[in-house]
Amino acid sequence: MAIHLKSVRVERWPVAGAFVISRGAKTHVDVVVAEVEEGGVAGRGEGTPVYYLGEDAAGCRDRILQAASHVAGLGAAEARGAIQEIMAPGAARNALDCALWDLEAKQRGLRLWQLAGCDGAPTARVTAFTISLGTPGAMAEAAATAEADGYRLLKIKLTGEDDRLRVAGVRKGAPNARLIADANESWGQVDLLGEAEALADMGVEMIEQPVPVGSDALLDGVYAPIPFVADESCHTAADIARIGPFYDGVNIKLDKAGGLTEALRLADAADAAGLSIMVGCMLCTSLAIAPAFVLAQRARWVDLDGPALLARDREGGFEFREGRVAPPV
Repeated sequence: MAIHLKSVRVERWPVAGAFVISRGAKTHVDVVVAEVEEGGVAGRGEGTPVYYLGEDAAGCRDRILQAASHVAGLGAAEARGAIQEIMAPGAARNALDCALWDLEAKQRGLRLWQLAGCDGAPTARVTAFTISLGTPGAMAEAAATAEADGYRLLKIKLTGEDDRLRVAGVRKGAPNARLIADANESWGQVDLLGEAEALADMGVEMIEQPVPVGSDALLDGVYAPIPFVADESCHTAADIARIGPFYDGVNIKLDKAGGLTEALRLADAADAAGLSIMVGCMLCTSLAIAPAFVLAQRARWVDLDGPALLARDREGGFEFREGRVAPPV
């Protein structure tokens, strides 16, 4: 028997309302789904194109098709090793890598967490719920709705302008929620320490990617009262040596890393460097959350709300209840 690519396709999933960040609004997300098969056993994986790197779903599909001939005839574990060499990090490799993990786990009669070497079965985790960009009033209303729905950790999207007003709005709408913030590289021209101190006073406990990629040294010597976490600046384990001196943690996303294989390496590198771990996701369905959820067991912050932001999810998807994400029963 030999592995072959059973299918690769692009799927479009509608967003509930609109998902708005500093780079624009999205009303749907296109994902790429890869399915590999060997001896009648199939494994599936999903990737969401990393838009700020110029990826698109059709291009990811084509890269998977190009890689298919290189893994034909290999076992699942060998194929995973091969694609680390022949494919660049990104959504295409993520979809194929996770499909191969899924295949190998089924072939060996293991759960994914067992194959990944975890000590125990994953348990429900508190997940952040993202409050999209809007006016302070609109964000206050969204925060109130999220808190009423049981979410206890809210992630606030910021732009570098009127951020304190937006955070104040969210705090007013959700007075009991924990808050984290995502600046999406927008703080390159602001007083980093002053802004961090102001947000800390409002109860924000972490700031994600404050400065633009390549400008990470702006954080050198900024001793903020809350941690800075690298997102766009850190994709793979190789990035830790470069960005580690400027950040307190890293946001690991499988689409950036190019799959669970590299994401696990990145988590190990972060641990070795003394950096806190956050596990995040792009807009996605529960198919993409399954491998990320395994890694999330190691995380200080979990942000796996991708399916919760969609108008609908795959049948039998993860459950979002009382602010926690949990696998289907």
